[in-house]
Order: sequence, then C-alpha cells, then structure tokens
Amino acid sequence: MEDMPRLDSACPRSLRSATALGLVAVLAVGCTGSDADDTAVAGRAAVGTSPLPTVPPAQPPAQLTRAKVETAVSQLDGVVKDAMHRTGVPGIAVGVVYDDKVVYLKGFGLRKAGTKDGVGPDTVFQLASVSKPVASTVVAAAVGDKTVAWDDPVVEHSPGFKLKDPWVTSHVTLADLFSHRSGLPDHAGDQLEDLGYDRSYILDHLRYEPLAPFRAHYAYTNFGLTEAAVATARAAGTSWEKLSDEKLYRPLGMDSTSSSFADYEKAGNKAALHVKTGDTWSAEHVRQPDAQSPAGGASSTARDMTKWLRLQLANGKFEGRQVVDAAALDQTHLPYMLSAPPHSPAGRAGFYGLGWNVSYDDQGRLKLGHSGGFALGAATNVALLPSEKLGIVVLTNGEPIGVPEAISATFLDTAQTGGPTVDWLKFLGPVFQQTLQGERSKVDYSKPPASPAPARANSAYTGTYANDYYGPMTVSDQGGKLVMQLGPKKERFVLHHYNGDTFSYSTTGEMAVGLSGVTFTVGSGGHADKVRVENLDTSGLGTFTRKD
Repeated sequence: MEDMPRLDSACPRSLRSATALGLVAVLAVGCTGSDADDTAVAGRAAVGTSPLPTVPPAQPPAQLTRAKVETAVSQLDGVVKDAMHRTGVPGIAVGVVYDDKVVYLKGFGLRKAGTKDGVGPDTVFQLASVSKPVASTVVAAAVGDKTVAWDDPVVEHSPGFKLKDPWVTSHVTLADLFSHRSGLPDHAGDQLEDLGYDRSYILDHLRYEPLAPFRAHYAYTNFGLTEAAVATARAAGTSWEKLSDEKLYRPLGMDSTSSSFADYEKAGNKAALHVKTGDTWSAEHVRQPDAQSPAGGASSTARDMTKWLRLQLANGKFEGRQVVDAAALDQTHLPYMLSAPPHSPAGRAGFYGLGWNVSYDDQGRLKLGHSGGFALGAATNVALLPSEKLGIVVLTNGEPIGVPEAISATFLDTAQTGGPTVDWLKFLGPVFQQTLQGERSKVDYSKPPASPAPARANSAYTGTYANDYYGPMTVSDQGGKLVMQLGPKKERFVLHHYNGDTFSYSTTGEMAVGLSGVTFTVGSGGHADKVRVENLDTSGLGTFTRKD
C-alpha cells in the first residue's frame, strides 16, 4: 500500500498508508519541518554511528505443534468462503507454508466477475505493496553477492540521484530508502505516476520534495524504495526487472512471477482488478505499475509465493541450496524505524524493516507482515512467524477492504489459540473504511455554497502555467467549459465552478480522492497569476505559475 489501497505514514492520508497497512499487518500476525536547513540539522543529529540496527536477541523455542497448525489449515476453506460470502470479493488464492512444506494451496471464486474463469493456485495476481518484501529479498541476494551493501549511500550507484538537502543526498543509504526513513514525504512521487510520468522523471523530481528529519521520521514512499532497488540493479549492470528474475524468480522456479507489467498482461490465467459499487463488484480498471515496480509492480501466483515463503522461513535456503545469503536476508527482518507507536503504556510498537512491517509478541517472537493494495482493485497480504516456520500469503482481486488481512489473522489466531479471538473481518473492515474516508478533502465540492460568488469570464483563467515538479499545466476554454490539462499525455480534466475563483474536478488514478479543488489567484490585470491544485499540494508543491 500502496501500497497498499486508496492506501501506506505516521499520519496516513490513504490506506496505502503505512500506519493503516502496518497496523493490519501487525494484527495479521498477532511534525514535518518546512525549512530544509532546519530539518537537515535535525536529521544529522539523529544519525548514529551505524545506520544499521543491531541483531535482536535469539528467538524463543517454537510453541506451535503440527496438530495446532493442521487444525488451523483444516478451517481455512471455511474462513475464505465466509469472507467471500460476506464481502462478495470475486477471487482469492491462499498458500500456507509450515516447516518448509506447502500445507495449503487453493484458489476460490472467479478471475473476473461475470465470467466462468475460476481462480486456482496458478492464477497470476498483481501483488501491489507485497512487492516490497519481495524486492528486499532481491536486494539481499545482491548484498550477499557483494554487489552492494545495505549501508551503501545511494549516490555511489546512482550518481545523478538528488534529494532537496545535499547532505542527506550524500548520506542516504539503500537501507534508509527501503525502511522509509529518508525524510521524503508520505507517498512522494505517487501523484506524478498518476499523471502518467515514467520512473525516470519521477525519481529525478524527488529532489523537489521537502524533507523531514533524516532517520527520525517515518513516511511510506514507494519511489524512495524504488530508487534504492534501481540503484542496486544499476550496480549489477542490469535492470530491476532482470535482476529480480536472475536473483530470485528463476532460482526458486517462480515461473509465473515477474516485475514487469507486460508479463502480467500476457498471462492467460490472470486475475482482473475489481472495485465495488454498492453491492456489485466490477472489473473497471487497469493498473500499470511499472514506474514503481520494486515497490508495487510485481505479479505472482499463490504457488510461486509459497516458494518465496519457504526461502524466507529457511534463512535464504530453498531445496537445500543457499539462494540468498542468510545474514543479508536477516537484515531485512530487523526493526529499522518506528512506524506505529504504542497507543497505550501496555501497548506494543510497530516497526518497519527493509520492505517488511516488523513487530514482536508477548513471547518475544518476531512477526513479519505486509499488506498490498490498489485502490483500482487488488488487495494482498503476507504474514510470517519465523520462529514457528509458519507463513501465509493471501491474494485477492478486489479493492482493499480488509479481506486478505482478516484471512491471515484468523488463520494465525486459530493456529495459536485454537480459534479466532475476534471476528477479524468485522474488526478490520471499519479500519479500512475509516482510513479511506479520512483521505477526502475537508471541503465537499459536490455541494457549492448556497450563494456562491460568481466566476470571472473564462478568459481570466485560461493560459499556460508552469511547475518545476508537476510540469506544465494548460487551462483552456473548450466549448464554454474550462478544461485543465496535466501530465505528459495532457490528460483532460473539466473544471466545474464552486465559488468565486475556485473550481472542482474529478481526480483519477490510484491516488484519486474524489472531487478536489482548483483555486486561481487573479492579479490586478484581471488574469490569473497562479493556480493551486489542492490534491497535488499535499507537500506544498501544487501551485502553478502563469507563463503566458
């Protein structure tokens, strides 16, 4: 999350929100500064002698028995069918690994609503943000090969990489970006992707984003992680897509897994994305996530993902071969950054590692998890108890409403206690719904004021505007309607008058927030000098200045 969902930050604005997805991942396994100089000083003070965390104490002995796991496995069919019956999610695939064996592997429902095409263990799903722990596994393999080190500064491998503060640019490491502690704002770059910009443009423009304190502030950034992964591939002399295949997919025989959208597209047995309107699920969207492939662009099957789970739970070994160096992989499982502070004195904190949500239970057992989601129609979850050699992956083809997390939580709860301690689907549903509602504009642009101030003539607003981050904007009069055009493909958005010099438009894409505001600042000459696009201004970069 995207992230997860309309989704992944300490103060989430979407279900890709780190807090939301981190929370459910933990459950499934049991002040940004505005001045670059000030934040740089604060960030530098936060840097310790080593950017890598120390290894935590040894794990306690295994507490689960095979009988307990088998009981939980025997109930999984019912858990999945119940979730589908209660929510209508079209298709689900589930895989469970225990003690290096696949003990459950099934598909349910349909690949696409309205067809008879069933989901099976070999149906290809888009993983969304579950791509992140997969990506950190790939980088761990490169670390084990001495191609890179987790504490390498990114600029060593991507000389053109820049952030707003030069000191941070020179010090930020692969691990910093994989653990979301670089200081970049929540979801930096995601709106550029929605507008159609490619990976190169987005990574190049991260330099404009304001920075919070370095290594002292957690904010979920798909493109920060993507930069670290791409830098690793560059160090290996190849592309991220090829590196993933070479280091992980081929060695494990994950023949239906890819980091390229084209491979997902050409798969005959693939799950379509679905969104819910009322009580109806429909396949309306296509999500092309190549720009952020390491963070959200992988696709796979339940069968392939169980091979990856086996590698994770066997310290980098698969079928007796050491595929990924154990020490490099262990580093991904450590807590690098506080992501979810405890909500009470007796509460437990949540952390983010390298591509993983990390937590510990009352027995000191490590818990690893991650959720993924596309608001356009996918939701996934993976949860591991490494000391128990137990893991589950759940892939679905419906927008994020808590289904994969509830299935994972119910399964692990049952394995540990004999049955679910709460109705996880009922509990998690409102968490997702509340987070989704929280991201909307504070202004309801669907309801103009009772007596709105009139707009000026369209000619007062038309023209070309510039923005270093988002690129040019054109506002034109087309058939009496104001039309805003943005992005490399000049996507058209019709502006509807709201009040005075403020208009609204319907946002689109993964980061869509419904109706958002567009406010013109009109100068003494009767023409707008500036225009602020509200939903593009989350980090203060959404104001465009007139060029002509």
